[in-house]
Amino acid sequence: MIVKKVILFLFISYSLLAQVNFNEYFIDKQLRLDYFHSGNSKEDFYTFDELIEEPYWGGSNTNLIDTIEYGNFMFYVFDHKSNQLIYSRGYSSLFQEWQTTEEAKKISRSYTETLVFPYPKDSVRVEIHDRDEKNNFVKRYELIVDPNSYFVKKERPNKSVNFKVHYSGNSAEKLDIVFIPEGYSKSEKDKFHSDCKKFTEYLFDYEPFSEYQDLINVWGIDAYSEDSGVDVPGDSVWKNTIVNSSFYTFDSERYLMTTDMKSVRNYASNAPYDQIYILANTEKYGGGAIYNYYSITAVDHRSSKQVFIHELGHGLAGLADEYGADATYNEFYPLDVEPWEPNVTTLVNFESKWKNLLSEDSEIPTSIDGKDELEIGVFEGAGYVAKGVYRSTPNSIMRAFSSNEFNEVSKQAIKRIIRFYSN
Repeated sequence: MIVKKVILFLFISYSLLAQVNFNEYFIDKQLRLDYFHSGNSKEDFYTFDELIEEPYWGGSNTNLIDTIEYGNFMFYVFDHKSNQLIYSRGYSSLFQEWQTTEEAKKISRSYTETLVFPYPKDSVRVEIHDRDEKNNFVKRYELIVDPNSYFVKKERPNKSVNFKVHYSGNSAEKLDIVFIPEGYSKSEKDKFHSDCKKFTEYLFDYEPFSEYQDLINVWGIDAYSEDSGVDVPGDSVWKNTIVNSSFYTFDSERYLMTTDMKSVRNYASNAPYDQIYILANTEKYGGGAIYNYYSITAVDHRSSKQVFIHELGHGLAGLADEYGADATYNEFYPLDVEPWEPNVTTLVNFESKWKNLLSEDSEIPTSIDGKDELEIGVFEGAGYVAKGVYRSTPNSIMRAFSSNEFNEVSKQAIKRIIRFYSN
């Protein structure tokens, strides 16, 4: 068993060295695989749901193999005949976060999750791997997919019109972000279009996005809700909206999320995209984001600009929160394992993080006394943990909104992602 795992690891590692020819294996559209992820704090399992054909492939036609390896999960697509690895992507999920909550110790639940990849010409094997206790990827599920099967759904249940907010060129060579309107009624169409423009301007107010404007496309989707606003269970407020988002996720008032991934993907499929961003039409403070899953923010709070960019840091670049204790999660970062997120460390493998940015005589850990807000060091308290997890600067927008800037470590991670999608 150990030998098989080593062989698989070596095969995948070798495959990562070379990208594949898009036209040899794929058609320029998208295949979506929906599945259920079920379990509790101690165990979990996967069950297949359905396959859906979608009209746009928004990803790179060149960087098909994930060489960044962020995320709590990685899925691999192999050509079934040749066993060639032809696509892979890292991601995280709301279910995985839920597993760390108190509720997960008491009950089991199921969450819908989805994978998207360019449409294969022939049958493929899809594997889902998650991280073990040492953060190594281990295979948990596999499925043979026949893209030519008549069971692949071609219906478009939430077909809508897209519009360009900021267009730089061919989606295969750009990072594509799609805005989904949540809780905008039909009479608020103009407001949504205005909010799309406003939040795109917010995006380009921040480095490094400001210097990469020509590598980014932003799309909007004209799709509107029966009601204006979003659910607030703690206040007994319930709204009929297109993606069913809600405050009080995991009983945290400000955590605004949705478990309705099918609707999120259905609406997103109306444009080419790499990243999904849900704009929630509410004045209440809140938002959330999960790496390569989706991001969401309330649009009308006085801090919405900072929430928007903070959450994009999570959703796009896998950045961790850089503040300390948070009662929402239990033992989120084991102290004997190096986190995969680029902006936090347990010092288990600090060489893989920002050690190269420090001078040889740098103090590790670093005292915060007398340090500038964005001065690089190794400062204790990050990732919801007060002791044993470290961040690179005393403050940044991933820690507190009193800082309105990404630190250098986060900027480098974001640049890496943008370049990956735009090659």
